[in-house]
Amino acid sequence: MYKKILIAADGSPHSLRAANQAMKIAVCDPETLVVIVYVLDAANVKADVLHHWNDLDRTDLRKKRVIAVEEKAAQAGVKSVTRILHGEPGPAIVKYANENNVDLIVLGSRGLNGLQEFVLGSVSHKVAKRANCPVMIVK
Repeated sequence: MYKKILIAADGSPHSLRAANQAMKIAVCDPETLVVIVYVLDAANVKADVLHHWNDLDRTDLRKKRVIAVEEKAAQAGVKSVTRILHGEPGPAIVKYANENNVDLIVLGSRGLNGLQEFVLGSVSHKVAKRANCPVMIVK
């Protein structure tokens, strides 16, 4: 089935629901690897610096955004790795998936920044349009 599943994690409720669905798929094959991806874009980095002025706080905040997904993988007995990417979320996710032979991308229909998605077009839409593999968008 799917040997490598990418989960886009940003700490939002939508990404946690996406992680739940991805785990249901991943447990079907013990050889499946789940790649948990968090993307740092310029807007996120700037906000992190303004709200969390020391490096330890910023690192902790980023960890909190993916730790719930890492815990879901561990509880399900699924092999996982976490990758921090840099750039605009949609293109960064697509580039990673296409270059690393990902079999399935699972992401939430909305992330933490609903206004940006409304104005600029959603990350999920950009990923679904450009990825070379199936994309599951979870509401």
